[in-house]
Amino acid sequence: MLILAPMQGLTELMFRKVYHKCFPGALDYSISPFLSLTHGNLSDAWKKIDDVLPLSNQDSLPVIPQILGKEPLEFTDLANRLYDVGYTEVNWNIGCPMRRVTAKHRGCGILPYPDEIRYILEQVMPHLHPRLSIKMRLGLNSPQEIFSIIPILNDFPLANVTIHPRTGRQQYDGQVDLNTFEQVLPLLHHPIIYNGDICTISDYRRLQHRFPQINHFMIGRGILYDPLLPLRIKGSECSTPDNHLRQTIHFIQSLLDAIGEGNIRDESKMRKTKEYWCLLRRSLPITQQQATTVLHAQYYSSTLSQINNLLQNLAS
Repeated sequence: MLILAPMQGLTELMFRKVYHKCFPGALDYSISPFLSLTHGNLSDAWKKIDDVLPLSNQDSLPVIPQILGKEPLEFTDLANRLYDVGYTEVNWNIGCPMRRVTAKHRGCGILPYPDEIRYILEQVMPHLHPRLSIKMRLGLNSPQEIFSIIPILNDFPLANVTIHPRTGRQQYDGQVDLNTFEQVLPLLHHPIIYNGDICTISDYRRLQHRFPQINHFMIGRGILYDPLLPLRIKGSECSTPDNHLRQTIHFIQSLLDAIGEGNIRDESKMRKTKEYWCLLRRSLPITQQQATTVLHAQYYSSTLSQINNLLQNLAS
């Protein structure tokens, strides 16, 4: 089973809808970018609630809402409201490595404090209506931190645990720590989902060979580097390079159209377009100079024009 990873500002509703329309069946479901309980305030989370409302997601990938926060009462309230609108599972983010998050013991900033994790789970689980899954890293400062957390997680009836085998201090740099991940596998009593550095079909096959007991894989940036990657993994992509390129171009154009239709200012559209372009350009046979020229454009119209010219030249 292949799952779309949550990436703030990237795998939001718009992206999930476009991807599902272009590649139906490529992914099985997704985890939403987090709804934040900043300072324990539900209003911050509700600002993004449209992203996960079932009515909004009818033509999108199935989604499990993710919550970032450490306030038991507010967490329970938000999770139960999500249950009331139809969600039978919510995901707790204790893996986000952003410094502004970890400094407040949120995301993977809570991992050095296992007693806090136990306290939150003790307070939340008896009152939670949906099932709870967790997405985490090996630790904030050290991969060994997870070994103090495993006995705590084993004490609660979790749906599953997704592990990104890096520390928070690594952010997304360096190698994933597969040796520590391998040590964790027999100790954790819940279904485990692997997440991290699946960017090619070779990456996936190496992980599948090394960890045959894992049958759920979460993919993030690899899908933006190569939108056809899930299809390649499932063996259902079109067989010729020309078809691959046509599908990729169609997806990028569809995503650009969706950004253009958004009710946001051109400055925001340009910023979002360039954010996607920094990742998606890797899926195209273009030079570094061609890719960089787009990033130097000063207006949304010129950004869009340069990308469209590149795509049209590739398609011809």
